[in-house]
Amino acid sequence: MYRLRGHHLFCLLGYRGMGYSEEYVKNMTRLHENLRKNPTTLIHLVNGPDHLCEKYPSTGQYHCEDKHIYERDAAILEKMGLKIWQILSWEEIESHIRKFVVPADIQTICETCSWRSYGVCEEGIQEIHDGKGLREVK
Repeated sequence: MYRLRGHHLFCLLGYRGMGYSEEYVKNMTRLHENLRKNPTTLIHLVNGPDHLCEKYPSTGQYHCEDKHIYERDAAILEKMGLKIWQILSWEEIESHIRKFVVPADIQTICETCSWRSYGVCEEGIQEIHDGKGLREVK
């Protein structure tokens, strides 16, 4: 079981092997690949730092505690019809994405995210709608 915060549910959809540090990328790739290969893996939705935040680099500002990140977490969970502390499988999360989220939601919910300009999160949402699941990271 992984502990994940709201906005990381979207980050995983757009993940293409880029990140804040080598250690962060290794951690995110491992988690992403596990969910891709084992969609029945359980996710515990948490309020605040999670399994991915654990490997956020200690240099610079630790954005995992930024109030705007908490606001994005809440907005994403609300959009998906989910609540903090729920436990559900990754495939159930994908089902919520198909039911409640469209690619254009990234432009408003993730408006201030530095990764938004790459367009990969919209692609990830569309791939979930198309039944493809998470994209393999190469």
